[in-house]
Amino acid sequence: MKKETQEIDNYLDNHYIHRSNWLRAAVLGANDGILSTASIAIGVAAASDFREPVILATLAGLVAGALSMAAGEYVSVSSQTDIENADIEREKQELIEMPEIELQRLADIYEKRGLKKETALKVAKELTEHDVLGAHVRDELGINEISQAKPMQAALASGAAFTVGGILPLLVTLFLPLKSLEYSLYFFATFFLIILGAMAAKTGGSSISKAIIRITFWGTIAMGLTALVGYLFNVNVV
Repeated sequence: MKKETQEIDNYLDNHYIHRSNWLRAAVLGANDGILSTASIAIGVAAASDFREPVILATLAGLVAGALSMAAGEYVSVSSQTDIENADIEREKQELIEMPEIELQRLADIYEKRGLKKETALKVAKELTEHDVLGAHVRDELGINEISQAKPMQAALASGAAFTVGGILPLLVTLFLPLKSLEYSLYFFATFFLIILGAMAAKTGGSSISKAIIRITFWGTIAMGLTALVGYLFNVNVV
């Protein structure tokens, strides 16, 4: 029995869906960190003959972006948590006021998933006896441990990832030659995005080539539009 339980745990560990919440926030944060700080650095480098303004602007963008990213992620995910909690409280009240209707509603859900009517009702009764609220929260509301919003986790992952992503262009502004700095930033930002896409795909168990193409394509579009804006205002961004 113990061996079978261990095998089931190992099987579940081979899946990646439990990583979706923090991985989404981390990839978004790192991607934004690379693009935002690189774009700021490219713009200032193209307009300045000195390294100090480029470093200062990049550092300021890095700090402000990381804090903004973490705060924004926390607020947005907290809003999702509030909705989930409100639904759970509403479900508790409905279970008190109309338990029979709720039982039938649960049975209908299982029947739509393919169970026979009698089997669906039996399963609904057994799950209700075991954990009535848990059954309804999971199967009626669609809230489980994997999909449940975690504001602090998302905020920390997003803020930390933005910082790591933003540090990479900052290092370029610190050590690469000033004369062609904007071109170096463009090249290395694209390179960093390729690494990020590969790492995200590896962590999530998805196609590495698709992730790289997706993240570099949209990253190039973003930096290209930044260059276009600079060109329209007579600033040679790239």
